Amino acid sequence: MHRSTIGWAMVATLSSLVVAQPAIAACQNTGSFKRWLGAFKREAAGAGVSQRTIRSALNGVTYDKRIIAKDRRQGYFSQDFMKFSSRLISNYRLKKGPQLIRKHGRTFARIKRDYGVPAPVIVAFWGLESDFGVNMGKDRSIRSLATLAYDCRRPELFRPELMAALKIIDRGDLTAREMVGSWAGELGQVQFLPKHYYDHAVDYNGDGRRNLLKSVPDVLASTAAFLRHLGWKRDQPWLQEVRVPSRLAWDQADIGIQHPRSQWAKWGVKRANGRALKVDNLPASLLLPMGRRGPAFLAYPNFQIYLQWNESLVYSTTAAYFATRIAGAPPVRRNVKVSSMSYRQIVELQRLLSRRGYDVGKIDGIIGQKTRAAVKDMQKKLGMPADSYPTAQLVSRLRRGS
Repeated sequence: MHRSTIGWAMVATLSSLVVAQPAIAACQNTGSFKRWLGAFKREAAGAGVSQRTIRSALNGVTYDKRIIAKDRRQGYFSQDFMKFSSRLISNYRLKKGPQLIRKHGRTFARIKRDYGVPAPVIVAFWGLESDFGVNMGKDRSIRSLATLAYDCRRPELFRPELMAALKIIDRGDLTAREMVGSWAGELGQVQFLPKHYYDHAVDYNGDGRRNLLKSVPDVLASTAAFLRHLGWKRDQPWLQEVRVPSRLAWDQADIGIQHPRSQWAKWGVKRANGRALKVDNLPASLLLPMGRRGPAFLAYPNFQIYLQWNESLVYSTTAAYFATRIAGAPPVRRNVKVSSMSYRQIVELQRLLSRRGYDVGKIDGIIGQKTRAAVKDMQKKLGMPADSYPTAQLVSRLRRGS
């Protein structure tokens, strides 16, 4: 479960949305992997990892060029919430989720008492990250992590993860042989990075091990424990579909801006069925993942936890929406007026904004937080509705002004 990437099973599901892009410019590795591994073994011993674990996990480990090729390769998908969510939230998953809640009802009730996280939230992550434990990955985690920790591109990220994996083994939760997961080293049915696994996994079935590959109670409770660690608030909502009026201060529709629910009601925002919102002081942001003509949601403080789980707004919105569906919410209302931008159009938009001095992050065809902020500011300057969602009209106006 990378906070800034999508889980292994999800990537497989999204293969038809992926647009292959040129590989990332490669840095150059220096020194041999064998010498590096010897130095890391000494570092692990100095960190308190037993020689037994070091031998069982690292002896004979080799460099895997295939992992580096995957890390260098980039693939991007359309940032259309409706397409993204409709592919991930399949009828199978919508049926399977409630079935699993009933099957593990006692465990979920206990988790709700202990951690305050409702079952639909946990089950949605379970379904998206590994298809409820069916697709956890097929790569040897230690080899993948050692390869990425040695590699020049992101060693500062993967060295601590490799060390955490050794500590998981040392603690007795898993053996090195059992550690099979995603190519980037994520483990288990909710795809925890090893550090998250080591710090937050819970032995919920009382067998003395924290096994997020095979123990369903451990998987579910560990998910809840991690969400509580991130700040999940007990007995509070996370996402609610709403209707918005035709005229609104669109610049207030921003995940970084909160108003009391009573203020949104005063501005004409209503529940999805057209009824009045509950009037209270619960803070909420107006989330328009596809602009003012697309689906609309009130995102409550608990939605911020989704963004900590995964920084991708389209993933976080999909995961939160999936949880509401499992909890009984109807499908989101569709609006045929919304047209999506292609990858090439988004890249052109980012370049046009960058030329005007905006920091859009990488020119990568992804509508991330920085791109949305730049779009919003440009919409204001051009007198357009500032809903942060780019359109072909905006690109056309930027072209004329370039």
